Amino acid sequence: MQYQLVTTNDQLANVCKTASGKNAIALDTEFVRTRTLSPHLGLIQLYDGEQLVLIDPLSITNVMPFINLLENPNVIKVLHACSEDLETFLSAFDTVPTPVFDTQFAASVLGMGPTLGYAKLVETLCDKTLDKGESRTDWLARPLREAQLEYAANDVLYLLPCYDILNQRIREKGKLDWVYQEIALLADKKRAKMPEDFAFLQIKNNWRLSSEQLTVLQALAGWRLAKAREKDLALNFVFKESHLFDVAIRLPSSKSGLSRVHGIPPQTMRRYGDTIVTLVEEGRQRFEATPAHLRLPQVRRLIDVPNYKKILAALKDVATNIAQQQDVSLEVIASKKQLNQLLKWYWFQWDECRVQRLMPDVLVGWRAPLFVNEVERILGPFPVIESRESV
Repeated sequence: MQYQLVTTNDQLANVCKTASGKNAIALDTEFVRTRTLSPHLGLIQLYDGEQLVLIDPLSITNVMPFINLLENPNVIKVLHACSEDLETFLSAFDTVPTPVFDTQFAASVLGMGPTLGYAKLVETLCDKTLDKGESRTDWLARPLREAQLEYAANDVLYLLPCYDILNQRIREKGKLDWVYQEIALLADKKRAKMPEDFAFLQIKNNWRLSSEQLTVLQALAGWRLAKAREKDLALNFVFKESHLFDVAIRLPSSKSGLSRVHGIPPQTMRRYGDTIVTLVEEGRQRFEATPAHLRLPQVRRLIDVPNYKKILAALKDVATNIAQQQDVSLEVIASKKQLNQLLKWYWFQWDECRVQRLMPDVLVGWRAPLFVNEVERILGPFPVIESRESV
């Protein structure tokens, strides 16, 4: 295997100029996200069938040629299990590749398994065995060792041969548009941002809280998300979710009361103790000042909705019938999580889709024409979507 390490602006421009003339290119990223909220890009792998290059983003100052390549609609970008790659590109370049052919999703449509790994895909389609020994590398450290670079290069070397096989099979199955639309939907979800006012929706067990406790949790969770974004820290490195929930339960009015929340580290108490106590007080004051009919209602769970299990079963039957008609697995058509996402969007005043201005997965892209009529038959007309307002 021969690869080129790209470390200068001129090298990158030349690589991208050549790659822009290709029908398809293979891409992968190596990144680090241990304590940070966003992934930090350490290396980009690109193979266009002619040149295999490892792009060092830490040493390049002009990335516009690469951004232009990512956004070039005439060049198909081939990636495998691209969810984290999309996040990484968004974080580094504020854009995502398009159009994307994801080999893992294509393989799932073809019945090769719902989450087939890259090494297994290469072994199955190309009869090659890959070494995964460098998967725990610190990709931000320099210099990178030869073994690390070879590992990274292997991650794209066989993507184009796999793409050629999968692309032919998916065309024969008449499902090529599914692949591109699936990743376009995923990219929309990656671009969406949770509003800080609604961060409390993602806290486990929030349904256990009273309206007053939930109002405090809303303040705490919104503050934590804002702080995590400001400092680029993983949420639990700002303040652990379990501690956040316990504070909302106990409603401490002083730092001594806060200290009785089990497990809060001393350094967190020193850094944020006063802030947490203030947020609790502000949340309680807001609750008291809000008319009863405008206060946050207790969070509902799907299981608490009458006929939930019956309606979920009806939707599963619809998905099963679609899967049989389309000759694909049920996992491709709709998971239980996706059906629950639909029901929350229908039944609840606030849900994660609605507050991020997204539609449920089964009502967009290639799934929409398969599901829309049956969904309306079972659940009725679509809910009226009002503009999001702070609560």
